Amino acid sequence: MRLAFQAARRALVAAGSGGGRVFPTVLGRAMEATNTFSVKSGSSDDLTGVKIGSFWSGNPARGLPRHNSTIFLLDQDTGRLAAVIEAGKVNAYRTAAADAVAADLLARRDAKVLAIFGAGNQAGFELAALARIRPIETVLVVANPSPRRDTFIGRMAELGLTVRAASAEDAVRSADIVVTATPARKPLFKAEWVGPGTHVVSMGSDAPGKHELPSELMSRASLFCDLPSQSVQIGDFQHVREEIEAGRLTVSAIGDVVEGRAPGRRSDDEITVFDSSGIALQDLTMADALIQLKASMAPA
Repeated sequence: MRLAFQAARRALVAAGSGGGRVFPTVLGRAMEATNTFSVKSGSSDDLTGVKIGSFWSGNPARGLPRHNSTIFLLDQDTGRLAAVIEAGKVNAYRTAAADAVAADLLARRDAKVLAIFGAGNQAGFELAALARIRPIETVLVVANPSPRRDTFIGRMAELGLTVRAASAEDAVRSADIVVTATPARKPLFKAEWVGPGTHVVSMGSDAPGKHELPSELMSRASLFCDLPSQSVQIGDFQHVREEIEAGRLTVSAIGDVVEGRAPGRRSDDEITVFDSSGIALQDLTMADALIQLKASMAPA
């Protein structure tokens, strides 16, 4: 988590400062319509490459996760293949780390109650990343009753936290931090349930049509994202794109907050929203960090 946090922070700063480039996401489907993939690409002064992320709906029946990722780094001088990293777990770390970088700037310092929508693989990584940077004590899980949800609650409780299932309204009204980690295509809760001082993260919205947060919340909150140009295309801010483009809503890149070019949280009563659609620079910096780590561990 520490390595992922530093790599994600580096990527978000590059995206915000113009020190890196992120190109439009390419979305595709296999012949089976429920099997989808995305191609995210980017470059910086020292990194160039792509990440292919896949979602294969039938994988759980094979004992495999639905999501997987592969990162390809290109040699900066020749354009030839420099490295390939099987990055299913890496992707989970990098996504959670980016959300933690934002939360470290936007969530109240005394945030103790986390509400998380979803009980899949990513939810556990989100919890672990946020618990590193805030004193999380209670976790409220919003998910349909299932053995999977109960297993998730049991596993998270082993971390010494109070973890229980909750309704959407109970969770949001009680939470200091709300994280949505779902493939939802309609809002998961009502805007009026979000109390003053809450930090809200949408990380499941990463394609056209996905929709986790109520659009009515945006006018009550300060808005942040990993990359504004991508967020209004495939992130949750796609649903308030007209308001953003017309200047009625303002969105700040979290990298600008890291570097002090934009303000973060300004009061304990402020509601903050971070739209985390995931950018290629995060994948490239994660790959680079892992390669450097491996090199440092090699025998002399």
